[in-house]
Amino acid sequence: MDLHDLDALIQQRPDPSPAYHEFLRTGAMSAGLYHLAVGRIDRQGIHREDELYVVLRGQATLTVAGEQRRVGPGSAVYVAAGVEHRFHSVTDDLEVLVVFAPAESTGPLLTAD
Repeated sequence: MDLHDLDALIQQRPDPSPAYHEFLRTGAMSAGLYHLAVGRIDRQGIHREDELYVVLRGQATLTVAGEQRRVGPGSAVYVAAGVEHRFHSVTDDLEVLVVFAPAESTGPLLTAD
């Protein structure tokens, strides 16, 4: 078993920090925390892996393949590999659990401006 305390990981993040912090990697999947502050731009690219986003904190709009949805704590969104997607209109600092399957291989595309 590999247990991670998400609240502790969020609290321990250095400030300023990279937008994406991976904390788990196996051959089949990887997971990390993505932080996007109000006023920042989500510059992530299209990924070769399926993704699951689980919003832990904050509010934003997520556009996936042209469809827009408002997301907040408790929202879980699946994004298929190869589909364009982006968070925007962040009204409260966003904290998202991101799971890639298989493990992310495209490099650290999750960046904020």
